[in-house]
Amino acid sequence: MAKAKLKVPVLELEPAHNQAALQVIKGFLEERFELQMGSFEAQEVLDLFAREVAPHFYNKAISDVQAHLSERFQSIESDLWALEKS
Repeated sequence: MAKAKLKVPVLELEPAHNQAALQVIKGFLEERFELQMGSFEAQEVLDLFAREVAPHFYNKAISDVQAHLSERFQSIESDLWALEKS
């Protein structure tokens, strides 16, 4: 059975953040499951999350910012109407 080609992660981290994430993954799996993982395997796990999970968090963050900005713009618009001279 041939392996399906995996899509490239949409979201990528800066190299320093990527290394920190790899250490978190390795540490978590070691502490929680007594599973020692090399950098290659940890990168595969990180890539999986970047492909499959991170976009959902990213989209939620965008949605939250849109709602917040909408409220702020409505407030500014009200303030501008209050300044209007009749």
